[in-house]
Amino acid sequence: MLTVYNCIVHEHDLRLVALAALICGISSFSAVNLLRHVDRSSERNRYTWLMIAATSTGFGIWATHFIAMLAFSPGIPNAYNTEMSALSLAGSVALTAAGMWIATLRRGIDYPLVGGAVLGAGIAAMHYIGMAAFEVEGRIVWNPLLVGVSVLTGVTLAALALLVVLRRPSMQATIAAAILLTLAICSLHFIAMGAVSIFPDSSIEISQFTVEPMSQAFAAAAVSMAILVLSAAALWIDLRFRRHKLEAERMHGLANAAVEGLIVCDGARIVSANDSIAALTGMAPEVLNAMLLGDLFGERTAAGMSDCSGQAQEAELRAHDGATIPVELIARSIDYCGKRHSVVAVRDIRERRKAEQEILRLAHFDPLTGLPNRRSFSGRLEAEIAAMDRGGKGGHLALLLLDLDRFKEVNDLFGHGAGDAMLQKVALCASAVLRHGQMLARLGGDEFAIIAPNLPDPQAAGRIAEAVLAAMREENRLSVGGGLVSASIGIALYPLDADEPTLLVSHADTALYRAKAEGKDTYRYFEASMGAEARDRRVMEHELRQAMARDEFRLVYQPQKEISSGRMVGFEALIRWRHPQRGDVSPATFIPVAEDSGVIIQIGEWVLATACAEAARWKNPLTVAVNVSAVQLHNPNFSRKVHEVLLGSGLTPGRLELEITETALVKDMPRALATLRQVKALGVRVAMDDFGTGYSSLSNLRAFPFDKIKIDGSFIKSVDSNGQVAAIVRAVLGLGRGLGLPVLAEGVETLGELKFLDAEACEIGQGYYLGRPSPIEAFSELTGVAAPAAQEDASVKQRGGSILMLPPAAALRSA
Repeated sequence: MLTVYNCIVHEHDLRLVALAALICGISSFSAVNLLRHVDRSSERNRYTWLMIAATSTGFGIWATHFIAMLAFSPGIPNAYNTEMSALSLAGSVALTAAGMWIATLRRGIDYPLVGGAVLGAGIAAMHYIGMAAFEVEGRIVWNPLLVGVSVLTGVTLAALALLVVLRRPSMQATIAAAILLTLAICSLHFIAMGAVSIFPDSSIEISQFTVEPMSQAFAAAAVSMAILVLSAAALWIDLRFRRHKLEAERMHGLANAAVEGLIVCDGARIVSANDSIAALTGMAPEVLNAMLLGDLFGERTAAGMSDCSGQAQEAELRAHDGATIPVELIARSIDYCGKRHSVVAVRDIRERRKAEQEILRLAHFDPLTGLPNRRSFSGRLEAEIAAMDRGGKGGHLALLLLDLDRFKEVNDLFGHGAGDAMLQKVALCASAVLRHGQMLARLGGDEFAIIAPNLPDPQAAGRIAEAVLAAMREENRLSVGGGLVSASIGIALYPLDADEPTLLVSHADTALYRAKAEGKDTYRYFEASMGAEARDRRVMEHELRQAMARDEFRLVYQPQKEISSGRMVGFEALIRWRHPQRGDVSPATFIPVAEDSGVIIQIGEWVLATACAEAARWKNPLTVAVNVSAVQLHNPNFSRKVHEVLLGSGLTPGRLELEITETALVKDMPRALATLRQVKALGVRVAMDDFGTGYSSLSNLRAFPFDKIKIDGSFIKSVDSNGQVAAIVRAVLGLGRGLGLPVLAEGVETLGELKFLDAEACEIGQGYYLGRPSPIEAFSELTGVAAPAAQEDASVKQRGGSILMLPPAAALRSA
């Protein structure tokens, strides 16, 4: 060691020694960094970076040697052989490359150690081949021991350096490995220099093809520094590229997690596309990354996204097979790999387009039949009328409104599924007879409409209606079990009947109502008289709704008496309407309108509540009879309403009698039967009203829980003089006796009728001969409720001669 020390201190220029050590340290630090880069590189770039690292390290070792040799002062002339110097450089680079390749071949301890030993051998080879290139006027004698020590030191330190940097890569490991590699190079060099002894010999001449030490050292340092700088630049560029690549991979990974397609663009060039857009287009991401944005969406769309405004816009995406896919694009600006890029979100809107088309279809077409709906019908009707106005041509436009007869019965008997099937059949039948340009629409429920433009004459509309009805009759004939439905059709013509769509529809509806009223399964044209009737009907509907609030209704009561004894048994409550302008309106006029409009429910509830409240005031426990319409009876809340009225008025249930017509029963017999049983459970009595008219059936008397039969007044009229009528009345009275039901005869107006009924043992009578309908105050002596004097006088005047008649029994005795 003393020899090495003396060699460094006394035979070297320490300034140049320091320079050589600095270059060696820089070279070593670069070497270990490049080695780590080689270890992390992919297989494709591995050998490139291996050669860069070996070249940089080899030149650094080579430059260190020659700068250190420049610091060596043997005191005699010296120079360097060019060929041997080049050979030493080649050996250094080759062995360094081999060592680094071995060290990074596999993980573990042995490969870095072996690779480091090979690298140390390269340092030794470079040094001793470089010493062979050293020519001096003297003899060089080597100390074998120091030579061995130098090689062992270099190999050991180099092996440790590679083990440290590859075992656990970190900045501390990198610095430690750089120091160890520096020590390996410097230790080998100076121990080897300490093994050299030079003896001057003037007989030895320096070759003329040598290079001076200063030039050799300068050239080695310059080339080595250039290579080191280039290597560092390459390393910096690659590290930056790796960082950007890592950022790109991370960004791409995040993009792949998105359901929507994402495209990152540098200007118009696509630099990254996620898996969603690849799946959408059917192209691989590598193919997409080589395309321009205009290749996918067209140049105009691509130019429109350059502002990255974030506003959504719709476009057509071109797939790999040439097909176009509707998409929604949103472009934004982002910082991508240190540079401004645009990211385009691509959303597949095919399902949304389908949903929009379905919504549009549902908005204009009926989902059950597939026919145009009311909205489409209104638009088409307005368009056809406008076209006729613009064209100024002759011809007619017919509007046919079609409504199914007894459609509710089909739903009630067979269920809504059967009803839907029937609506579909009607749509097919009607559509089959229409010509091009004619439109069939479903307006809702069982109501359809036909628009038939450009008809040559009004009769053509009737031929269309007859064809539709004939097609439905044929469908009914072919149906299993026979047909259950027919149709009524109302026809209105433009411009004969109306000059604007709303009025045309109204007139067709009026004609439809007339067709239904006149037998159904037919058609009717609109007539002006129908319009007047329809207007009067609508006005009456409106006035009926106002009559309740204006307190225009009142009740009158008609007595019901035992025919044999003349004893008073009760009253029938009858409604009257005194209109401010019309005066007294007959119930036969306004009751049907009230039933059709639904106002009858409110009116019926008022009658029931008013009659029960009045009867509850009577001291004599007479009964009160109240008529119930079919609409009331089929109301699911009817029995509950009767119960509430009885509780509110305090009337005993047995004193209330509800009169039901058979017509009200047949509309829905199961529901009517259930409602009547509920009413009977309350203790209320039920009478069959107008027996002998309508749908009279003996089975109804057996099925329904009636307490009384009322013979219609049409059978009582002239019963004492008409033998056929008398036979019918006798049959009914016999039926009542057989069933154990009392019979009440309505419309008793003469003494002869009264005598006949008494002779045939009819229990109860009602009519003008027994008492006219009057306000309840007129019967105060019967009800036991005293009336004010003024009212009593008015009642006597109102009763006139009919009330002053003898009671039935007295009348019969006097006769």
